[in-house]
Amino acid sequence: MTFQLDNKELLVKDTFPRIMKLGAEYFEWVDDPNKFIVELKKKNRSADLFTFVQKFVPDRTPKYDFYYEWERIAVLPISTYENWWNQQIRHETRVKIRKALKRGIDLRLVELDDDLVRGIKNIYDESPIRQGKRFWHYQKSLEVLKREHSTFLDRSQFIGAFYNGELIGFVKIVHDEGLSAFMHVISMIGHRDKAPTNALVAKAVAICAEQGIPYLQYGAWSQRGLGDFKINHAFEPVEVPRYFIPLNLRGKLALTLKLHRKMSENLPQKWIDFAVKYRNKWNTRKFASSTESVRKI
Repeated sequence: MTFQLDNKELLVKDTFPRIMKLGAEYFEWVDDPNKFIVELKKKNRSADLFTFVQKFVPDRTPKYDFYYEWERIAVLPISTYENWWNQQIRHETRVKIRKALKRGIDLRLVELDDDLVRGIKNIYDESPIRQGKRFWHYQKSLEVLKREHSTFLDRSQFIGAFYNGELIGFVKIVHDEGLSAFMHVISMIGHRDKAPTNALVAKAVAICAEQGIPYLQYGAWSQRGLGDFKINHAFEPVEVPRYFIPLNLRGKLALTLKLHRKMSENLPQKWIDFAVKYRNKWNTRKFASSTESVRKI
């Protein structure tokens, strides 16, 4: 469910409690939370709680009088590209980036046009499974993909990784004051041996360093999934305040009883690991024919 306020799209989780948040968290911010929430309470009829993250540049100290919890995100502090290359990343990561260039990976800035959208669709349609999960963008239409990737174009850059003239990976970086963030980072599974994603991250770091951007964010911090990849590229866990504001009596009750938290946060880690392992096996078996064709590329 979506909701519009102050030229921002808000998403509402259709469960109990119904939690509303910015549709583009970490790419746009609530500049005046007190005023925003007053308007939200007047117009909202669909959510019990509103949650938002405080922009952590330049200061992560909580500055609003709302209930908050700490959320961990992956952030790379950037001074110069040379410092990142020589001091921050590991030898193995440098080897992979060099390998990408030696194997003919061509990195360049690209515009969002029909050719790029077609290349993105080829990447997305390679497999219905990514990291053991159903892939959100699999078999979307060209029209939908162009619309989804057209957000924040006035402050975004696309970097393409090409092999023999074919787009095999890309990143979208959204720039903000004192901070940039990856909105998309993906490469073809069939070309993983050429390390295109490592090279794309390196190019993004170089661009941020050239523009004097001190921080690059890469989603949430997690030890699973892309956790090792982020660590290998010198991303660090940074805690930022996430606020929760009740919008009605149900919201107050949910917050008091801690029902706003994900169920997984209350489960033992070994149970979660088992569930993730089982899900990955199930998805791999269910889509075996599709994933097998990817391995043969």
